[in-house]
Amino acid sequence: MKKILVVDDEPSIRRLLGVALGNRGFEVIEAEDGIQAIALALTEKPDLIVLDVMMPGLTGHQVHERLRGKPETKDTPILFLSAAGTFEEQRRSLAEDSNADYLPKPFQPREVVDHISAMLDPDRRAAVERERGKREAKLNKIVEIMHRERD
Repeated sequence: MKKILVVDDEPSIRRLLGVALGNRGFEVIEAEDGIQAIALALTEKPDLIVLDVMMPGLTGHQVHERLRGKPETKDTPILFLSAAGTFEEQRRSLAEDSNADYLPKPFQPREVVDHISAMLDPDRRAAVERERGKREAKLNKIVEIMHRERD
């Protein structure tokens, strides 16, 4: 059974994803902030971390940076979730780490669970990476155009 760490400061998001993932056979552990997320990631060694970007205290990006600095979690796949949703935020999430991906909030629980399943399935991982690369290229183009128009 694959173990998923869900990190979000909103209890309703954690519950929603916990139920959806549990129904698909995943073991779910939850953290409500970045400090708790780092501690649980190091002790529980999840197979994947779902990480909210916008949290009080440590942001998802700060948690990500700290986890990548630890040998135990340097390669753990991360799925960022964010309501911020700007093109630059999405691009940053994808550019930081080839073993991470991004989905905007609001989301459909099934979409998140399907995405996690694909990220953890070696046979489907290549397709996820191709799609991620296409999204990253589109985001780079959009951000480049936005910067040109600002200047």
